[in-house]
Amino acid sequence: MKKTQQQLVKKQRDVARHARLVCLVSDDEMRIIDSYLRKYKIENKSRWMRETLLAFIHQNLDQDYPTLFNEHDMRR
Repeated sequence: MKKTQQQLVKKQRDVARHARLVCLVSDDEMRIIDSYLRKYKIENKSRWMRETLLAFIHQNLDQDYPTLFNEHDMRR
């Protein structure tokens, strides 16, 4: 890992989290999540959920950045 990435990871760990986010899932969904966590030996479910959710959001924001022209005009 590069030094800047290590600093970023350390900075993320130092952030105090006060806001709570609650999500309800069905029994089947919980079994799927638990089996995934066991398969990939993920011990910190909260961290995994937070990183997965934020990575998805970040990816979508990168794809939906504002442009001067709409997609149809750029494809011409």
